[in-house]
Amino acid sequence: MLNPKFTLTSKLLTNLTTIERYYGQLEGIRIPHQLQLNLERINLIQSSYASNSIEGNPLSVAEVTNLILNDHVSTNRSEKEILNYFSILKQLDKKTAEPFNVSLIRNIHKELLTGVDDKIKGQIRDVPIVVGRRQIDKQIIIKHNPPFHDRIAIENALSDLTKWLLTAKGSIILQAGIFHHEFVYLHPFEDGNGRVCRLLTALILLSHSYQINKYFVLDDYYDIDRELYSDSLHSADLGDKTRWLEYFTDGVKYSLQSALGRVEEGLSKLSFNIRPSTREQQALEIAKQYKEITSADLAKELNITRQQAFNLLKSLSEKGFLNKKGTTKNSYYIFK
Repeated sequence: MLNPKFTLTSKLLTNLTTIERYYGQLEGIRIPHQLQLNLERINLIQSSYASNSIEGNPLSVAEVTNLILNDHVSTNRSEKEILNYFSILKQLDKKTAEPFNVSLIRNIHKELLTGVDDKIKGQIRDVPIVVGRRQIDKQIIIKHNPPFHDRIAIENALSDLTKWLLTAKGSIILQAGIFHHEFVYLHPFEDGNGRVCRLLTALILLSHSYQINKYFVLDDYYDIDRELYSDSLHSADLGDKTRWLEYFTDGVKYSLQSALGRVEEGLSKLSFNIRPSTREQQALEIAKQYKEITSADLAKELNITRQQAFNLLKSLSEKGFLNKKGTTKNSYYIFK
């Protein structure tokens, strides 16, 4: 069973405390529905760009944005990599209901490489591989030689890693960071390890109620200095994960701080139209008195048509004052 070694330094403790404070601030902000949708879309695009950029994908932010927003059909490998990653991210929260095991990991890898490299998609490698970088003189500097190079040994180690995660105690932030390194250390696939690892790290946080993509992303921090990301990650190969975990928690802290900035900027731009109108204020006061209010209830209280009542409730929901529940025909609203 995995027994990760690290020192709980003052920097790590400060980072963990700051992360909790920043995340609490984000959850405490009443974000209008439309702004929330815009922020989520921006986060998904940024994450799709950054995670693929780290691995050498040549598409720019503008090209990635245009590709995703225009629902463009991919014509080459670079575009397919982006669209596959984006598609997985959009559905990532649904995977929290699945068992976190080797089968899930292989399925994510399969989705990621479908149409990109169908020969190896979803397949644990059964060949030797090393991690390195090519110098200007074309010499390759080896940074990491994974511990196993046959499929059975890799699958067993990966299974042990997922079992450790399910029983690990303590900070989920640290657990996610430890998993992140251990996965890359095993390097279970011939290609796509970095992207699968970052998706799995996000999934781990999602599974513990950290709303990755809704509030923040991690990949943008890694893309700031790819060499520092790689060096920090592989510093843990020798056994002590302290330096890597300090870097990892720096990244979570940075991403949350950036998210707070984006939310505040978005709110300032929308401040002129998120305040309830006089009529909406009347509807809001009535909604406070109801445990659950429908458009029929409001229409009766204000002596207006049901459509007018529906429009008032819909607007208040989009501005963040009410939570909508149920389907269109049976929807009702709850005061926040």
